[in-house]
Amino acid sequence: MILGLARSWSLAGYAVATILVLPLVALILQALQPDEAVFGHLMATVLPTYIINSLLLIFWVSLGALLLALPCAWLMARCEFVGRRYLQWALLLPLAMPGYIVAYVYTDLLDYAGPVQRSLRSIFGWSSPQDYFFPDIRTLGGAACMLSLVLFPYIYLLARTAFMEQSLSLAHASRIMGCSPWQSFWRLSLPMARPALAVGVALVAMETAADFATVNYFAVPTLTTAVYDTWLGYGNLTAAAKLSAIILLVVFSLIGFERFARRKQQLFQKQSRIQASDLYRLSAAQTAVALSFCATLLLLAFLLPFGILLSYAIGYFEQSWDESFWQLSLNSLSLALITSFICCLIALLLMFVRRISPRASDALPSRLASTGYALPGTVLAIGVLVPLTMLDFAINDLADLLGLDGPGLILTGSVVALIFAFCVRFVAIAIGSVESSYKRISPSLDMVSLTMGQGPRQLLQRVHLPLLGKGLFAGALLVFIESMKELPAALLLRPIGFENLATYVFQFVSDEKLEHGALAAIVIVLVGLVPLIYLNRSLEQHS
Repeated sequence: MILGLARSWSLAGYAVATILVLPLVALILQALQPDEAVFGHLMATVLPTYIINSLLLIFWVSLGALLLALPCAWLMARCEFVGRRYLQWALLLPLAMPGYIVAYVYTDLLDYAGPVQRSLRSIFGWSSPQDYFFPDIRTLGGAACMLSLVLFPYIYLLARTAFMEQSLSLAHASRIMGCSPWQSFWRLSLPMARPALAVGVALVAMETAADFATVNYFAVPTLTTAVYDTWLGYGNLTAAAKLSAIILLVVFSLIGFERFARRKQQLFQKQSRIQASDLYRLSAAQTAVALSFCATLLLLAFLLPFGILLSYAIGYFEQSWDESFWQLSLNSLSLALITSFICCLIALLLMFVRRISPRASDALPSRLASTGYALPGTVLAIGVLVPLTMLDFAINDLADLLGLDGPGLILTGSVVALIFAFCVRFVAIAIGSVESSYKRISPSLDMVSLTMGQGPRQLLQRVHLPLLGKGLFAGALLVFIESMKELPAALLLRPIGFENLATYVFQFVSDEKLEHGALAAIVIVLVGLVPLIYLNRSLEQHS
């Protein structure tokens, strides 16, 4: 009976998943097309450099983010000291700061003409670069530092949660056996948190592989910049697709390696609520070190860049506050709202199919749809462009056959392409949020509803939807902020004359005039703080 009821919903789920996976399939097919001229030239000249730089950047950012996040996560989860209550949520704030904005702020501070080097020259009497050594921030190492500062909260959030959920009986046993806090961390907590750390590092690696704006601003040649330059510079979609396929290989290799590393690992522990008495109380000296480390990290990753942005926004407020700013804000807001709404609908459909169907195969649509999150924006743009262009041509050819005027590029020449790309990339976030909420709904409620003669539609409408409200809201909120910040796909797929806040800010960053786009950057950051505040409240309720 259940199988019969679920069949039509299952077909709808497969249809939606097929549409969402089309860009990936189209990209692979496009990459298989022959192109010896441009791609052969790239292979013989600069492609090895692109690949090496991309791998090095992923490695250094992952390592840097891990080293920054681990101490903070342990201190916030298992130690008690002055200021911990505020720092535990404040350390999430860097997630709201786009990496390329942080890169510009530190470049402005640390360049030869910046205030830091000017002050050093004034203090020590140096007159030229030959008189002293100062590291160049516009390098691969500089890009790795900038990305580590804004991406470490991914690992911090997962590691903190993992440390908080670890069995207290094991922690008590380690204390009884005479383990110091450091020994307890190294021998017990860290190995048990490995799955969460692996997921966090994989997320950071994928975000690094997808980054375009930071490496482009620092002139560090990576695969993402190569895709952008090959497409727009050479005008060669096939060569760009081949480069994109290499990025996909790197990203999916990272995911596969993370899962392979944990394939035989199993953790069984009785979870219990952490009480204040279970925390390690730091001494005055230890508190000073902990506060110094966490506060300095927060200052460098968020407070300093945000303060400089705020000063720029105030100083150039009259030049920025005009009708165009309102139009840019409206464009970003409408794109993000539409994307959030569609992603939540798709997530609800796919997870409902997975819920009511007893067949294991009906879990496939949600998994297929979630693969889009692994696609970097530049790669996704090519994958979206290929099928939509074919569909545009087909529509115009059909209009010609019917003797009608062709509508033109109604898909690739409008915001439809942007919305589709955003949905493909961010629907995985909504799926994860809805899936998490579904796990808290007892299956017995479904059985009761079905035995009372209610069909799938009534089950969804009367039982599931009221209970999924918080999960849907959280998913919509996270998709909204990601859509506001997404840059590479917006740069490549925006219609002529269309700008949003992200592309507007990036243009000023590229021209080294962030002062004029600081107000728009402030809006992006402030909007990004909303889901972080919501996330922090959720964590406090479950901690």
